[in-house]
Amino acid sequence: MSTLPRVLVVTPTYNERDNLPILVREVLAVGDHVSILVVDDASPDGTGRIADDLAAEFPGRVHVMHRTGKRGLGRSYVDALSQAVTMEVDLICQMDADFSHDPKYLPDLVAAIEAGPHDLVIGSRYLYGVSVVNWPLSRLILSTFANRYVRAITALPACDCTSGYRCWRREALARLPLRAFVSDGYAFLVEMLYQAMGTGARIGEVPIIYVERREGQSKMSRGVILESVFVPWRLVLRHPSWRGRRG
Repeated sequence: MSTLPRVLVVTPTYNERDNLPILVREVLAVGDHVSILVVDDASPDGTGRIADDLAAEFPGRVHVMHRTGKRGLGRSYVDALSQAVTMEVDLICQMDADFSHDPKYLPDLVAAIEAGPHDLVIGSRYLYGVSVVNWPLSRLILSTFANRYVRAITALPACDCTSGYRCWRREALARLPLRAFVSDGYAFLVEMLYQAMGTGARIGEVPIIYVERREGQSKMSRGVILESVFVPWRLVLRHPSWRGRRG
């Protein structure tokens, strides 16, 4: 009888009080081998308090980190993933708290990383065409162009370099110099992939359908877009020998 891998799902939150209770229950419903780490960026809407209530309701399966430093997706992930790699788990998943990443795909990511030679599996919106729901045409064009732009500069071996739905082998994630990362926003996700490629990590993808967030506001901004333009060039100029490296 095979033993299921211990899976930790890391979820950054900022003003997600409406989504978090539902999300946590759906993630935990995947199986007893799955737990979740909520990293809250001092949400003014009380998301952090709700996370603490959930941790009390599901002791040992719901963990909470309260951040008080500089806000941002990248800073949240640096702190949360740095803790996650020290925990007694086999796989570490990243997912958004707004249901754009449906928990129903978690078993697919876990199965792919367990079955294949991969160190990292991405939940991809663009593996077989375009699988996005409820985006305006302008957002879809921006996203597809951004992925082509990133791949052209970095030669990353993935169709969806900016997807935040990912599953890592803990030891592969532990090899990344997270504290040395300088990107924030969605550029952080690209930096993670490029650093992973530099360590020789084997990267795979499984298809998902991405649905625009149910509640709250998108965190996309002009600053996030500008950072995403410059970060791929900075990565390649800093580590040119990593470009196109395969695990």
